[in-house]
Amino acid sequence: MSYRKHLLSARASRNPYSLRVFQPAATVKCDGARVFRSQVARDVACLLDVDPAVVSWSCVSMPLPGLDHVPDFEVVDVNGCVNFLDAPDRPTTPHLSAFTEAARKVGADYTVMARVDIYRGFRLRNAVDLLRYGNAAVPLGDRLRLLAALDEHGSLTMAECLKAFQETKPVAGLSALILQQFVEVDFDAGPFGPETQVRGITR
Repeated sequence: MSYRKHLLSARASRNPYSLRVFQPAATVKCDGARVFRSQVARDVACLLDVDPAVVSWSCVSMPLPGLDHVPDFEVVDVNGCVNFLDAPDRPTTPHLSAFTEAARKVGADYTVMARVDIYRGFRLRNAVDLLRYGNAAVPLGDRLRLLAALDEHGSLTMAECLKAFQETKPVAGLSALILQQFVEVDFDAGPFGPETQVRGITR
């Protein structure tokens, strides 16, 4: 059995982390149980959900091969590469080379996300704002109306986009379509507001 399959089969039966629920509750790219070690780890997951280079991520429940260290996340990117990722609020530095080597044994990388990459700028704040609506479902009609308007105009402000929603609560609908990567916004330009630009994604 591959290490990834071993992880997937073990998640339902083993959980080394607290059962405390960290906010926001919704996720969009999580594969499996949403069980976070800390609020900092939850914040990292928010960023993974809005990273276009990330296809999926999962909360790891088994240690790296030959070690007793359980990384916070297993992340799969658009190229199919796997990265074991830790949030910065744990003492990993003395063992970094051992963790990296253990990950390589299963064809993966190992990374510790820097705290500054989580909390600088507006990206996390904007991601959390959207994920409040992460469980919203957008009917086809609303999606088509918004995408057609963006095809016609190239880009619209958030305030203008809200007018396209007739079947869904507008803010929830727009947030869901951004999270599902039907449309895109700049997460780093500033806090989301009425004038934030929304663009269609060319696939």
